Amino acid sequence: MRSRANGPISAIIADDEPLARDELRYLLDQIGDVEVVATASNGFEALETIEKLDPAIAFLDIQMPGLDGLSVLRRLREEHIDPPHVIFSTAYDQFAVEAFRLEAMDYILKPVERERLEATIERARRAISERYAEPSPLPQKSGASFNKLLLRSGARNLIVDPNDLVFATIAGGVITLVTAELEGQSNFRTLEELQAALDPEVFWRTHRSYIVNLNRVREVVPWFKSTFQLRMDDKKASEIPVSRIQSRRLREMLNL
Repeated sequence: MRSRANGPISAIIADDEPLARDELRYLLDQIGDVEVVATASNGFEALETIEKLDPAIAFLDIQMPGLDGLSVLRRLREEHIDPPHVIFSTAYDQFAVEAFRLEAMDYILKPVERERLEATIERARRAISERYAEPSPLPQKSGASFNKLLLRSGARNLIVDPNDLVFATIAGGVITLVTAELEGQSNFRTLEELQAALDPEVFWRTHRSYIVNLNRVREVVPWFKSTFQLRMDDKKASEIPVSRIQSRRLREMLNL
């Protein structure tokens, strides 16, 4: 259900206080361009709703019964489920550092102010637009040529051929390049920039945080919730998650 750039943003609200849910929904209705597709009253309901509806953004209260908001996001990552853009809405400011460590989009304090919420929605809208501005998610024929890649390993600046790249991943704003024998940091700032420099016939964005070389996939491994992992041909035999959306495309492509 992830929202396209030219449509309303799908969202869920998870909060154990009905009045807080209603107030946030009212503000979102006033702002417009956001469709609240479901609400949840605890963390377990939030997790189930995210897995079922795949919203573009999720407003999560920090303290909820059963499973708190931070744990919802941790659980999604542990199960290799591509999470929505998470916005924590809470009366407590002491959890902000942990929220951003988990790569939450934003952290807004209750009572939520409309102006603050509008700024958050605008950030979400830009992020969604950038996501769907990416090249086609499935490799297609291309006659594009591409240059060598710079890989920083310790004090060394190594030049590698893109065909030798097994996969690339981003964490904490840093892109790591992995070949069969080497691992190091890239000088690209985003995976989108790196992907634009690679051959779309060979390299596939399997997940928000990963690009893989299809020629270096050793095995397709069934994983949680009908998703897959790709075991790669590097020395660690790394297992790369495939998001739910891309898992459906992989199933179609390979007749799984």
